[in-house]
Amino acid sequence: MVNLNDPVHSEEAYPNQAANPPQKPFVLWRELIPAYLSPAIMASIGGIVTADKVLQLRALTTIGGASLLMALWAGLWLRNRENRTRWVTKAPRVIVVGCLALAGAGFGFVAAWGISNVLQIVNPSSSWAWLDHIGFDFPLSGAIACTIMSWRWRTYITK
Repeated sequence: MVNLNDPVHSEEAYPNQAANPPQKPFVLWRELIPAYLSPAIMASIGGIVTADKVLQLRALTTIGGASLLMALWAGLWLRNRENRTRWVTKAPRVIVVGCLALAGAGFGFVAAWGISNVLQIVNPSSSWAWLDHIGFDFPLSGAIACTIMSWRWRTYITK
């Protein structure tokens, strides 16, 4: 029942307030936490199940760290391009997430290729044990991080 003298305290005012909660802003540092933890935990579980100590170490460094950096890049790009790039806000979510996942995988592939070539040029006599794995870790971490970041970012702007 609606109380016309006091609409704020009437029975219908409470469901309307609950249906439209205030919108939370997109906070980049808060979104980086799941972007780091998700791939790191998934890879750690795989390392624990297979008893692979190298995979457990890679989970926290090259997989989780690369995911964190890719998510930071994607989050900064999305936050700064929101008003200038209309297709990011107007296109269906699956297309935007897929495009950013491909971009993250490509960026990770280029980063892995660049790092391994630069380190081979700088110090060719040294063998870098972790260089063998970054060709797989960086693109996969980039794709996962960009997927998580773009999916969560679209959730914020469509509320």
